[in-house]
Amino acid sequence: MIERYSLPEMAEIFSDESKFRRYLEIELLATAAHSELGVVPRDHAQTCRDRAPVVDASFVADVSERERVTDHDVAAFVDVVQQRIGLPAAAWIHHGLTSSDVVDTAWCWMLRDAATLIDRALVDFYEALVTLANKHRTTAMIGRTHGVHAEPTTFGAKVALWALQIRRDRERLALATKRISVCKLSGAVGTYSNIDPQVEKHVGSALGLAPVPATQVIARDRHAEYLWACASIGTTIESVAVELRHLQRTEVNEVREGFNVGQKGSSAMPHKRNPISSETLTGLSRVLRANLQVGLQDVALWHERDISHSSAERIVLPDSSMLAYYVLRRATKLVTNLEVDTAQMLHNLNLMQGVVFSQSVLLQLVASGMSRDDAYRLVQELAAKAISTGTKFRELLASDARIKISSQKLDEAFNLDSALKRAHLVFDALNSADA
Repeated sequence: MIERYSLPEMAEIFSDESKFRRYLEIELLATAAHSELGVVPRDHAQTCRDRAPVVDASFVADVSERERVTDHDVAAFVDVVQQRIGLPAAAWIHHGLTSSDVVDTAWCWMLRDAATLIDRALVDFYEALVTLANKHRTTAMIGRTHGVHAEPTTFGAKVALWALQIRRDRERLALATKRISVCKLSGAVGTYSNIDPQVEKHVGSALGLAPVPATQVIARDRHAEYLWACASIGTTIESVAVELRHLQRTEVNEVREGFNVGQKGSSAMPHKRNPISSETLTGLSRVLRANLQVGLQDVALWHERDISHSSAERIVLPDSSMLAYYVLRRATKLVTNLEVDTAQMLHNLNLMQGVVFSQSVLLQLVASGMSRDDAYRLVQELAAKAISTGTKFRELLASDARIKISSQKLDEAFNLDSALKRAHLVFDALNSADA
């Protein structure tokens, strides 16, 4: 992932130094487990732990240099570790293991830790949405379908629905985290031919990872599910971002992204104030979905394994983790600093001469005895006239002899509070643990 979209706490998880530290810990735990089983002399296992190299930039450089000879990254890692520890104890490093035992267990360990960071960011974004929703619980605005004025709603109800979707994303991530929090140290084709299953249990227990049956590799549907959770988060955030982009259009002007002192909206046009965060979030969500496709294609491997998944995973697993985390942090800042123009929302709601109450009028006419189709055609005719002539819809209804409902009933049909009387129900769901 490019530095622009990498936050340090997440990038550190996938750094070469962090990866090799995890490899080393897995190797040392396996060696210790072998010693408990009497396979490795206890003093040699302890020597491996005591002389374990510090994994720093020079260690990474040495592994890279060795890989130029071995043309195998894990073999190069093992060679450097053994050289640093020294014989005879170092000979027991990687005993009975295959590369995927170390690599796959490390991947799951990294992804579990990445998911923990993503979950914290989900909580922060959710709380920011709940705060915004409650602040605008009764802020009336026009609801739009197909981009066209429909009926009144509240901005708070809109935001509350976003929060509920983020809650579901958190549930999806929790399931994916459970699925990926596993380990595998069962040898070349997963049959424990040269390693006792107790070694796998020992390592898994130490790392908080559950041993699972496997071939030479852990099944990649687990990784695909993790990528799906990341893509889902991105798609939810895109839903928020696209809505805010529309609401910030000059002709709508109901919300505005926060604008910092000294910020420039355009290199050429000083008046510009663009929805750059929302647009960035929309773009990055596309990358998250594209990475999911790679993850799904990585599931089908030849026989007990091939490495067609390996090169792709080096890109998509860290990148999706970093992007999911980044878009959540960016979206939280966006929502927290969002400017909501409540007066403009009310102005836009009243822009269409009151025709947004047409369904309420229709239902009043049906209740008065008119057939639904006749009532629909009459209301449709007068609504179109209100729009084309700029005449208040309420006035046209009151002056038309075909409208056989009282002035009181018309007032009820045009009552904004009545139209929004149940808009609060989404908050009941928001406050319910079962929503």
